Amino acid sequence: MASLLVAASIVIALFSSTPTTMAFSTSTPCRSTFIQTKQRVMLLLSTPSTSETHNLEGRVINGPMKPLNNFVLVKVAQSEDQTTGGIILTAKAKQKKTEGTVIACGPGRAHPESGIMLTVPVQPGEGVVYGKYDGIEVDYDGEKHSLIRDEDILVKYPLGKTLTLESVEVINDNVLVHVETKEEETIGGLLIASSSSSSKKRPSTGTVAKVGPGRRTMTGTVTPMEVAEGDMVKFRDFAGNEVKIEGKEYSVVRMPDILAKF
Repeated sequence: MASLLVAASIVIALFSSTPTTMAFSTSTPCRSTFIQTKQRVMLLLSTPSTSETHNLEGRVINGPMKPLNNFVLVKVAQSEDQTTGGIILTAKAKQKKTEGTVIACGPGRAHPESGIMLTVPVQPGEGVVYGKYDGIEVDYDGEKHSLIRDEDILVKYPLGKTLTLESVEVINDNVLVHVETKEEETIGGLLIASSSSSSKKRPSTGTVAKVGPGRRTMTGTVTPMEVAEGDMVKFRDFAGNEVKIEGKEYSVVRMPDILAKF
């Protein structure tokens, strides 16, 4: 800003010179150019500064934080303070929230082989759900945010809407699969959820609920998906990430991890 003021002062000083110093004819192009330059500089100096400051982990920064490459800045949604039954949760009992609102996006990343720019598939304002162990948490403007790669995003939903099966969208070559948690019976006849069994094995079959557009190739084209909504599928054990939508369990599975459909 200081260098700009110096340059402006020089231009103004030139135009404040006497006619003997500035020996230009009123009809010369040079005189006209100088007049236009002076007008622009005066307008710039009369315009109030619009620079804004933000706080990043206790440090004041000039201007908003801008993600690079294919990183996305997400404002993390607040954790629930109590269960549906009304039990108050302590800080340790609260589950880490992996849902939030997109604040800013990087320009994307260049494909390592072709160099073609692959843009980020989300926009500021959209809601996203990402993996539990993905992203780097940052304190931005006094609130919890997370910097994640676009590849870490499991699903997204439009601005102003909540996460429902109707509003949810799957990105890239991901597939949203509805899995049913089977109940098992002990020797004494007690029913227990499969998550409580000794095997701890998650279900690896289910019904396709939503399908992403496909994976982008080195040329920027999209590969077609091999499954459709309503298909029953079998995928790799422990593949995918769990997502709960409207109280139901889903898994977001990448297309290469789906073994068969029926």
